[in-house]
Amino acid sequence: MTIRVLLADDQSLVRAGFRSLLARGRDIEVVGEAASGDEAVRLTRALHPDVVLMDIRMPGLDGLAATGRIVADPATSGCRVVILTTFETDEYVFAALRAGASGFLSKEVEPAQLRQAVAVVAAGEALLSPSVTRRVIEQFAHRPVAATDTGARLAVLTDREREVLRLVATGLSNEQIAGRLFISPLTAKTHISRAIAKLAVRDRVQLVILAYETGLVRPGAAPDPPG
Repeated sequence: MTIRVLLADDQSLVRAGFRSLLARGRDIEVVGEAASGDEAVRLTRALHPDVVLMDIRMPGLDGLAATGRIVADPATSGCRVVILTTFETDEYVFAALRAGASGFLSKEVEPAQLRQAVAVVAAGEALLSPSVTRRVIEQFAHRPVAATDTGARLAVLTDREREVLRLVATGLSNEQIAGRLFISPLTAKTHISRAIAKLAVRDRVQLVILAYETGLVRPGAAPDPPG
């Protein structure tokens, strides 16, 4: 199955570079290019790509607003948006994730990592780099809500699912979660999938955000050692 990708960046050289890198993947096809957020929304509606690689800073409608429109539109909600960022300077990354982006990539990404990232997101997974995810979310996460609200929102989870959610939010991979809880990676993945379904969130990124917003995990917290 060929993965259809739309590139959205106001710099033509950046788009050309990404197009060249993606063209080396046998199962990836760049179906269009957009130089603005408005054009990205329009082309997503017209071309129905599987993945949009979206820059945040573009003229007119920026990548943040474009992401929100794409995710909210029933006609394009099945498309996955990945934010292109320089991490240190893009202060809107967290807001983009809250708007429904499935992850983010550095513009300095290696070619093989770029193609792998596109495949991961197209398969329905969230693109989370543990170290960068912690840094971005800890920097931009909103203050947690009241504990009573936390309990109500997370009450649908079992104790084990809540424990897994907390570890996901601290940036651990399925394999690392499995090691800490002495379970298999497949079991860890199953717990995560069930938490996503019970909490009615889009993907793993939204799980992380919810964990911070409800106060289950607080910025700067590290996972407890296995017990």
